[in-house]
Amino acid sequence: MKKEKLDLEDYRKLLKQYLLTHDETALYQAEQLSKLSVQHNVSPEEIIHVHIEALKELYPNLQKEVSDSLNFLLEAMISYGLALQEYQSLREKQSALESEISVAANMQKTLLQTKKPTIKGLDIGAVSVPANQMNGDYYHFIEGADGTLGIALADVIGKGVPAALAMSMIKYSMDSFPEQLRQPAQILESLNRVVERNVDTSMFITMFYGLYNPVSQTFGFSSAGHEPGFFYFHETESFSEITARGLVLGATSDARYNEEIMTIAEGDAIILLTDGVTECHLGDRFIERDEVLEVIKHYLHLPAQEAVEKVYKHFERLQDFHLRDDFTLIILKKEN
Repeated sequence: MKKEKLDLEDYRKLLKQYLLTHDETALYQAEQLSKLSVQHNVSPEEIIHVHIEALKELYPNLQKEVSDSLNFLLEAMISYGLALQEYQSLREKQSALESEISVAANMQKTLLQTKKPTIKGLDIGAVSVPANQMNGDYYHFIEGADGTLGIALADVIGKGVPAALAMSMIKYSMDSFPEQLRQPAQILESLNRVVERNVDTSMFITMFYGLYNPVSQTFGFSSAGHEPGFFYFHETESFSEITARGLVLGATSDARYNEEIMTIAEGDAIILLTDGVTECHLGDRFIERDEVLEVIKHYLHLPAQEAVEKVYKHFERLQDFHLRDDFTLIILKKEN
């Protein structure tokens, strides 16, 4: 069967057979004819047109009201056919876009993958879950030849493929920095120049960079407008906000960043996160910071990786398993 031709004689015979006998065999044959029509891209209005012609042949004196109603149906089906074609075209485009995004998301995972290191005296846990296919959050561990551990945590203001490309640029920039330029403030100032020169002005990146020194048992850090993290002091069982301040990356070429240093005692913990953690929703309201810290404290006795996963599952349940923003949480616990 060709697209432009629907066999009128076959259709007329089936229609007559059914109208005169109500034979269900005719209905079955009509069903097969319809399936064949779909395979050959015969439009609904073409089938309606053939139906009208066949009906007029069978009943030459067809009432005017019936004839007019069939013509009305034909016009409606013409509009329906056009709308259906447009819908199918949009679905095909959407499917192609979803396929491209899936490929990009897999590439992002490959490009931005980082290995959680094993550092003596430090228990490390990390979880990062995107709200959608592409993750606008990013974390990276950098082990120094001197035994230090650099921890980068960033959040792109802007999502999708451009965000993934920006994150890849940051990761490979950090990996290319020489050993003598591993201090947090130096890292952020260098990355700020990279972002300012190479990333669109509509896209900004918040970032936190910390450096753990196992010899001095200290943690130095700087922030480029990133969500404040927290220190947990085991002795007093209390939290203190990380108070580093600084402009987001890319805002200006000459930004300078302060660097702070904390001494880490046994049992203390460092909690680093993105705003997807602190801005979780419970119904129509944001969860308060103290509520977030209470949940984290509840699981801090566990190994760090188990703790971050438990915290994530807790907030996932609170949000009915639907994240509104990317969720990234890192816990560093000082051990013997």
